[in-house]
Amino acid sequence: MLLLVVTCAQGVFVEPLEPITSQHSLAEGETRLPCHYQVEEEEKVVQVTWFKEHADGTKEQIITAHFMDGHTEFGHYAGRVRFERSIPMENSALLISSTQVSDEGRYTCHISTFPNGNFERRVTLSVWILPIAALEPEVLVEGQTFRVAASCRAVGRPRPRLTWNTDLPGQYTDRIKEDGSVSSFYSLHPLRSMNGKKLDCMVWHAGLEQPHRITNYLIVHYPPDAAISSATAEWFVGLKKGELVCSSGGYPKPENVTWKWNGGALPDGTSVVGKKLIFGRPLRLNDSGLYECVVKNKLGFGKTEYMMTISENSQLTDDSPISKQFLTIIGASAGALVIFLVTVVFLVNCYHRQKNRKLVRQLSGKMEEINNLSRETSLRRLNSFSTDPRVQPDDYALLRVDSCLKNSQLSLDSGLLSSMGPIKVQQDDSDSEQSNPKEEDSPQSIVEGYEGDEDSSFYQLSEALTNHFYYSNGVLRPKLHPNAILLHSRAQII
Repeated sequence: MLLLVVTCAQGVFVEPLEPITSQHSLAEGETRLPCHYQVEEEEKVVQVTWFKEHADGTKEQIITAHFMDGHTEFGHYAGRVRFERSIPMENSALLISSTQVSDEGRYTCHISTFPNGNFERRVTLSVWILPIAALEPEVLVEGQTFRVAASCRAVGRPRPRLTWNTDLPGQYTDRIKEDGSVSSFYSLHPLRSMNGKKLDCMVWHAGLEQPHRITNYLIVHYPPDAAISSATAEWFVGLKKGELVCSSGGYPKPENVTWKWNGGALPDGTSVVGKKLIFGRPLRLNDSGLYECVVKNKLGFGKTEYMMTISENSQLTDDSPISKQFLTIIGASAGALVIFLVTVVFLVNCYHRQKNRKLVRQLSGKMEEINNLSRETSLRRLNSFSTDPRVQPDDYALLRVDSCLKNSQLSLDSGLLSSMGPIKVQQDDSDSEQSNPKEEDSPQSIVEGYEGDEDSSFYQLSEALTNHFYYSNGVLRPKLHPNAILLHSRAQII
């Protein structure tokens, strides 16, 4: 007997990957329940069926699709459900239009295949309802006891959360009902300073990316208070366009403004426009008196008085607005003049500084040219001695030493060597070699004449010349020293 064993590869679920999943959807919107089974070779999906499981464990068939007989919808889901793809055997995802709260529950996607049998995926659906919220403000009156200033209510699935956004000092309490609605009440002591302040209700819900704000401004009623003001500081006979202004607080705003003069009617030639009492003619002496302003709203009234004293002198005093304006103009002009003078002084100072710097640069250039000419003259003298065949090597070395000393900065500044007179070329070499240093020819006598006028640096140079050289026939010669060696090529003492 020959046994033939046939095996077939089994397909997999592409969506959802897990056997049991959960998701949420918004009410009144479209809901998609995923179910996608991918077959392998020699495997075929024969039928797809969607069920809804009830709390008692029973299953309600929603829709079925057969590879030959097509698809069929059942019960109250007919017309509300459909497959996402036209070929449900390839992708069996289910779409529920106009999702309702009653659609919440567990759904099963049942796949029948040949020859591998049946496979299932379960999806638990939660239906959310975006919150519906409302705020009810309260009209408060100054002086009332601690009470509710505003209440906020909201309902949704899942239950929303309420908070308050305000700077007002107060307290709030929350109440939750069985139907899923929540209410919050904000209470405080009403004051007139709280009127118009922000008191917003914030609604938080899982279906909202950010909280929903309900804007509200606190309303506190309080009686008005009155105050009379005037732009005129001095009242005098003949003043034109005089007026008094009655300003008032209070909420709601005062409905009317009443003016009185000495407890009775206003003088002739006056009129009331809004909050203003306007004199339509020049003031008279008998316009003096007590003016009273009364403002009213539904909570009460406020009044104030103003004593007007009119003088006979029509001259403007120093305290008049025109005098003050004139003084202001004078002060501003003086300030502008001071600023102008400071600016001119600054510019002139900058100009002179720039000019001085330019002169310093020119003087430095001239000094540099003088120094260069002095150095060139010394070099020409040295060259003239070096090219004279009558000058012996010893004399030439001494001349080079003498030239180096002349070209140093100290010799150029002090002019010591130039004051010794021009150098005379020795005519008889034999006489110069046999001549001895003379005391009267020493530079010591020359240095002594300048010691009082030169600084310490010049004195040190003179001392060095005296200790190591003697002056003979216009030539500096080194003094004999047992440890000194004279190099003819460089003419320096080591």
